[in-house]
Amino acid sequence: MGSDDRHGVPHTRREETGVEENRRFLMAGETGNIPGSYYYGETDDYAKPTEAGKKGGCHVKIGVIGMFHETNSFAPGRTERHHFLNEWVAGTQSYRERYENTRTSMGGVIDGAKELQAELIAGAYVAATPSGMVTAECFEELAGEVLRSIPEGVDGLIVILHGAMVSEACRDVEGELLRRVRDRVGRELPIAITLDLHANISPQMVEHADILIGYDTYPHVDAYERAVEATRLLGRMIRSEIRPVHAYKHSRLLVAPQAMVTHEGFMKELMEAAFELEKDRRVLNVTVAGGFPYSDVEDAGLTFVVTTDNDPAWAGQCAEKLCRLAQERREEFAVEGYPAEESIRQAIRLEAKGPVILIEGSDNVGGGAPGDATHLLRHLLDTPAKSLMVICDAEAVGLALRAGVGGSFEAAVGGKSDSFHGDPVPVQGKVRLLFDGKYRHIGSYMTGQWADMGRTAVIETRNVTLVLTEQRVAPWDPGHVASIGLNPADFDLIAVKSAVAWQTAFGSYAAGTVQVDTPGCCGFNLRHFTYQYLQRPIYPLDSEI
Repeated sequence: MGSDDRHGVPHTRREETGVEENRRFLMAGETGNIPGSYYYGETDDYAKPTEAGKKGGCHVKIGVIGMFHETNSFAPGRTERHHFLNEWVAGTQSYRERYENTRTSMGGVIDGAKELQAELIAGAYVAATPSGMVTAECFEELAGEVLRSIPEGVDGLIVILHGAMVSEACRDVEGELLRRVRDRVGRELPIAITLDLHANISPQMVEHADILIGYDTYPHVDAYERAVEATRLLGRMIRSEIRPVHAYKHSRLLVAPQAMVTHEGFMKELMEAAFELEKDRRVLNVTVAGGFPYSDVEDAGLTFVVTTDNDPAWAGQCAEKLCRLAQERREEFAVEGYPAEESIRQAIRLEAKGPVILIEGSDNVGGGAPGDATHLLRHLLDTPAKSLMVICDAEAVGLALRAGVGGSFEAAVGGKSDSFHGDPVPVQGKVRLLFDGKYRHIGSYMTGQWADMGRTAVIETRNVTLVLTEQRVAPWDPGHVASIGLNPADFDLIAVKSAVAWQTAFGSYAAGTVQVDTPGCCGFNLRHFTYQYLQRPIYPLDSEI
């Protein structure tokens, strides 16, 4: 865990022991028989130090690898090897060239290693935009590349993961990858992993990692800080200063992403409770993972992992209390919204002095959705308010390219991935701009990271500015529209294909928000989905948990 100054929580952790306060906060008692709890790690006295520990940390070598994908089991299409080629980095030089001075997990590992005065050796890191199921062949190819790239002779290893990657042949991809890593490097090598807040953490993932650090924020603006934290703890373990042990607890709650915003509501309170626990000197980290409900896997849902320094009983008490708090207030995770046409009416009624954000989370690109849903677009075209929307439609982009800047555009747009996300909508207008779609993040989320929308066309209709892209890119950064010369402040309504992360792109402009309840593979009404593998019972699908 860690904290974010903007959320009112001190960033410096364990400023005071907090032992007595936490003892009152937590329930006393035995923890060995807590249902659904798991404990991992050595619990004896500090045994033999690592070789680097013997040397006092002199010339420590840290390796880094990674495989990052958020898989939506309900999204159309399959994710193949070629989807990872835009972010396939191998070797230390390439890794540094791409990620040094970026506020990414990868940049955090670089700076964390510098802080430790350790030599960083990079293997392979592969990542792709969230999308549908990863094919079995793709998983095996990626895992093979990553495993073969593990640097030899390192004193510790960092593995950058999402935590919600699923393949057709393996529902716990990260757990299986970590098991294979352990088979390759042995049980003794210290391993730290970083995870997204939407990770579906499995017992196998916890079993094979010595240090597990999840993001604290949604929108995710602390990936860099959490990677630095993971690297610091790995360094302490290498020097035999700490002996990490874990307690893992599943809440039996399935939470929609819209309810996981960490700067307001109950999720904020849950995070602050975890921050309080981290003030205890015995606690190394508390990870609260909201989970990803669109991955149909056994362990999907809200989970807690508490890591202590050789104190499994205390870890268990902390995890149990956080879990109980979440269960007792589970109804506060509910999300409500309006159908497409009504959501537009609600937005106009606000009479806001600035853009109102129409949150079309059901087509959340950052959750694996196709980004071409038309349920909202159909009604925006008939609305007098000046509106902005981004749609992924490579075919329509091709037509705009043929028309050229200033040319007339007439085509059926969107709705081409499947019928679930709507039918194509006729659009008439002019081509205002054509762009190659490449930009760097300039905002607070992964600052400096490259993004690629593919060839991009801006179409002006009577009242809607429509941005057509070849590639799906979530609105994670102001560059999403600033790169094509658009100013969010110029619009009355901005439709975003995002659940929460749109705030890093448009949050400073938003004069109001309206939740849109439309069909799609990322809808917040989880009862609309048919799960095959999810462990039951689980709330809100089942009344008793």
